[in-house]
Amino acid sequence: MVKCSSTSVFLSLLFLALLSFYLAESYGTADGMEQWGYAQVRPKAHMFWWLYKSPQRIENGPTPWPTVLWLQGGPGASGVGIGNFEEIGPLDYNLKPRNSTWLQFADLLFVDNPVGTGYSFVESSSLLVTTDEAAASDLTELLKQLYNKNPEMQKSPLYIFAESYGGKYAVTLGLSIVKAVKSGELKLKLGGVAIGDSWISPEDFVFSWGPLLLDVSRLDSNAAEKSNSMAEKIKEQIEAGEYGKATNSWGDLENYIISNSNSIDFYNFLLDSDMDPLGAAASNSITGSNTGLSLRRYSRYLSTKVASASDTLSKLMNGVIKDKLKIIPKNITWQEESNEVFTALSNDFMKPRINEVDELLSLGVNVTIYSGQLDIICSTKGTEAWVQKLKWDGLKNFTNLARTPLYCNGSDGGTKGFYRSYRNFHFYWVMHAGHFVPYDQPCIALRLVKETTQSPASY
Repeated sequence: MVKCSSTSVFLSLLFLALLSFYLAESYGTADGMEQWGYAQVRPKAHMFWWLYKSPQRIENGPTPWPTVLWLQGGPGASGVGIGNFEEIGPLDYNLKPRNSTWLQFADLLFVDNPVGTGYSFVESSSLLVTTDEAAASDLTELLKQLYNKNPEMQKSPLYIFAESYGGKYAVTLGLSIVKAVKSGELKLKLGGVAIGDSWISPEDFVFSWGPLLLDVSRLDSNAAEKSNSMAEKIKEQIEAGEYGKATNSWGDLENYIISNSNSIDFYNFLLDSDMDPLGAAASNSITGSNTGLSLRRYSRYLSTKVASASDTLSKLMNGVIKDKLKIIPKNITWQEESNEVFTALSNDFMKPRINEVDELLSLGVNVTIYSGQLDIICSTKGTEAWVQKLKWDGLKNFTNLARTPLYCNGSDGGTKGFYRSYRNFHFYWVMHAGHFVPYDQPCIALRLVKETTQSPASY
């Protein structure tokens, strides 16, 4: 038998107390322009966050300086890694300054959400979230810890920007924030919710794939008809509440389309999957998992122009960045996507969130949609279909308005997008962009950020 002295027990308790304190504290750079830390959003569930303050910040401007909260998709994809270093943060994955960083117009708050994603972790897999609402509850708790005792942050309206599955997080979080602010539990001003190429209505998206790919000659009429038939099955499963089965059928449909389109890239219909040097390796690492296959395709599109970009990001996050942050537990290995998080949410994955968008609009919250022309998985055709299902009383007037063309640097280079706005609902159609709009069309992305947040900074 091993006997423990009172001294050893005391030291053990002290260590646990220090660890708890350590994870709750924030850290940052000496100049105060970056802050990061862990928030314990539930017992033994730890969410990592990273806040960048803009060097262009304008105090006492005509409008308050905004903060953008970025939510990545997947589910299980890391916003601290992908959104930060591959899309909108101050540095790219080679740690070179990004000319198109959104810091030009707002402070940026990245989180690894839900817990279990990226640097965030749980001390038991039973603590992984299984619903979008549970993810929103954790995020709301994070915001309470960041905002309630920080008058400076309270002055800056928060705009939630989301991509892909992150759009489902965004609309549920938006409603959670409104409720928490109204009850006095959260001291924060919600500026609006912006969802880009977001998985709001899985049914409408799967029905869009066959017609879209037939129109662009990537499927023939026989394959498009079969795709529509498989989409009908998914619709029936969704209506029956068989969401787990619908997730599996979604994976079957994606694989059917890939097989009959000569391996099209689901995030840009102008590309093949095998144009990405990581595609074959990622596919070979998966056995018998439709959801796993679709999950691993999530970040490949960002790597199509630079060989080994995904590998570079992984090395960066587990090397230089982990060393810089200092507080990441040694047993945590950063990954672009978490299979465990995806699996935990598999029964919620195919649930629509149209009603949540409707509720936000009815509450007067500003809602912005942006959609890449070349995206398949969250296609513009599918997005337009679910928008027409909104019960919002301004929908008819919104739909009847003419769109305004968008350009970058005047009219040079042709039309880069279209815009339509009515009351608190705004829609950006982004030309020549796939699923990852900030990566494909950074100029238009910057414009929509400035306009959405009403940033006082100038172009």
